[in-house]
Amino acid sequence: MNLSRIQQPVAFPEIDRRAVRLLIEGGQSDPFALLGPHQSEGGITIRAYHPGAERAEVLSADEMSVLAQMEPLDVGFFAAFLPGAVLDQPYRLRFFVGEASWTAGDAYRFPPLLGELDLHLIGEGRHRRLYEKLGAHPTTLEGAEGTAFAVWAPNARRVSVLGGFNDWDGRRHVMRKRHEGGIWELFIPDIGPGELYKYELISAEGRRLPLKADPFAFSQEAPPSTASRVAGLPERAWSDAAWMERRKARNEHNAPISIYEVHLGSWRRQEDGGFLSYQALADELVPYVKEMGFTHIELLPISEHPFSGSWGYQPIGLYAPTARFGTPEEFARFVERCHEADIGLIIDWVPAHFPTDEHGLARFDGTALYEHADPRQGFHRDWNTLIYNFGRTEVRNFLEANALYWLDEFHIDGLRVDAVASMLYLDYSREPGEWVPNVHGGRENLEAIAFLRNMNTDVFGAFAGATTFAEESTAWPGVSRPVETGGLGFGFKWNMGWMHDTLSYIQNDPVHRRYHHHQMTFGLLYAFSENFVLPLSHDEVVHGKGSMLGKMPGDTWQRFANLRAYYGFMWTHPGKKLLFMGGEIAQEREWGHDGALDWHLLEDQHHAGVQRLVRDLNWLYRETPALHQRDCEPAGFQWIDASDADQSVFSYLRRGEEPDEVVAVICNFTPVVREGYRIGLPFAGRWEERLNTDAAIYGGSNVGNGGAVHASEEAWHGQPASVALTLPPLGVLVLKYQR
Repeated sequence: MNLSRIQQPVAFPEIDRRAVRLLIEGGQSDPFALLGPHQSEGGITIRAYHPGAERAEVLSADEMSVLAQMEPLDVGFFAAFLPGAVLDQPYRLRFFVGEASWTAGDAYRFPPLLGELDLHLIGEGRHRRLYEKLGAHPTTLEGAEGTAFAVWAPNARRVSVLGGFNDWDGRRHVMRKRHEGGIWELFIPDIGPGELYKYELISAEGRRLPLKADPFAFSQEAPPSTASRVAGLPERAWSDAAWMERRKARNEHNAPISIYEVHLGSWRRQEDGGFLSYQALADELVPYVKEMGFTHIELLPISEHPFSGSWGYQPIGLYAPTARFGTPEEFARFVERCHEADIGLIIDWVPAHFPTDEHGLARFDGTALYEHADPRQGFHRDWNTLIYNFGRTEVRNFLEANALYWLDEFHIDGLRVDAVASMLYLDYSREPGEWVPNVHGGRENLEAIAFLRNMNTDVFGAFAGATTFAEESTAWPGVSRPVETGGLGFGFKWNMGWMHDTLSYIQNDPVHRRYHHHQMTFGLLYAFSENFVLPLSHDEVVHGKGSMLGKMPGDTWQRFANLRAYYGFMWTHPGKKLLFMGGEIAQEREWGHDGALDWHLLEDQHHAGVQRLVRDLNWLYRETPALHQRDCEPAGFQWIDASDADQSVFSYLRRGEEPDEVVAVICNFTPVVREGYRIGLPFAGRWEERLNTDAAIYGGSNVGNGGAVHASEEAWHGQPASVALTLPPLGVLVLKYQR
């Protein structure tokens, strides 16, 4: 036998032995040139490779007849000639080892998967439904059932699909490269939902890389395992059309939006300490949130993440709901259960950075593909993570399509975008000389800004009623203003300044608060510059910061009274509301992700009282237009008296759209009862005491005004009427005008 050529019968075309050896040695990057059917004079030649097989034959598509015995031409490499056959003739293969045999479809008999338009849009970064093309999609192609795989790896020399179906052997299913877009693709027959897989990539210089999870995997193994799972897009007949019709009104700036922020792994646990499933969370969390009066649930990131201690903020599987709690279909049902209960669902979304785990996106094809190559642009020292290269069209497309994927496939109602400040500034958390200026010499990340604007434009343009929230901690202008007016286009922005100032104030001993009075009033100078959410998030109850209750000064009674008063101030202040789980039960210890909240605390009347107060604040906020209709408008707020620092009292009006829709709020942040405290009011007549945080049902001392007061036509504080009140100690009163 010639070492360079395999000699065949006359009708059997010769095959390049070097190409065969390259395949066997794992270096073949163009498998379709060697394997599968090839037109020959008078018929087709079929070539197949299966290491370990001793014999092989070609079968009819229905496996009822043998079309040809295949000749073994090298170890595991077989070929057969079918006279009169044509290229599109379907067939199957049978392999033998001893007496054992099995049949398989031939992955190399199928045509390319992606169309020219898909490749064109991918190359331009404009494929908004990219998730329908990349990833692993169970499908039927030319009558054969299997899975279509596609992955972007433009600089790889070779890419293979590996799994139990091919003994994790990278030589078995080498993919076809579509050079137009740097996409590798392959349809593998007989592979269906549930199969585990990864990609094996050979770098341009010939180095075999660590096995990679699929960036577009729709399901993954539960950590610490890291394989992707064939799932396809979630299949569900949705029954939430009524919610989808009305959600625009529920997400508007004039709507009551009160968000319960949840880490699914530690809200509750099973008796044995295990996680609750998506099904159990739908049964327990959703009714609880509804009863508590919250309008929305916000989930800490649920995209698959290898390290639970990151709480989801270092995700690798952006397209895969974490398997910790169940399947993608079960997560979709959880979303639907939220909607059935009239609750919107927001998810935290992390496009700012990704972890360095070797099975993830880091140097995906042997190059800095998703990240910047220059660590001054591509590495976050604070979090030891990599930064997406927002200047690369394919990377922007990957992220923008992911935002749309959650809204499209899972009916998510809003995205809270994490760490926006780190995206906007090139010098974020960097010293001089440690960052690269933009083309104009400035510190603004122009590519990230363009990405955020495009993402918001896509979200609001494609999904009626959906919205976005920015966690942005600087004074960047116009975060929640329209793109066409120069803004970033977010629906809302977290008010981090309000949170820092007011928490700093409330942690002071009441005797010192007179010196920090401005911390409670300063936020009103900019309260309407953005569409704000007032956040008391998970970040405020970790890393030694203590719980919300733990921040409060004084003895036990004062600590609970302080917390109740602070919540009363927050729920009546302009801005939407967000409270992290556990805050509503006055959790004693700071949050830990490894266990459940301390629900037993509700056996104590003080903790139960705080929970009851948060519930009543939510329902008051929802049912009182003056407290929510103009959350984002200057006309919705008016100080009665912002200057009583000596007594640490704040009083203000909240106004609805109707002229007589008015609420008066009086906050006393000292443990002193104040009798005969006069405030000005816009109307004489009856004002109902709608809420008193010092009420006995909340664990307070029950000092108040008997449920209602009557204002007289005595001008005060620049208002035409006034009333003398009894202010409870460390308490907040909410008075509503009665026509």
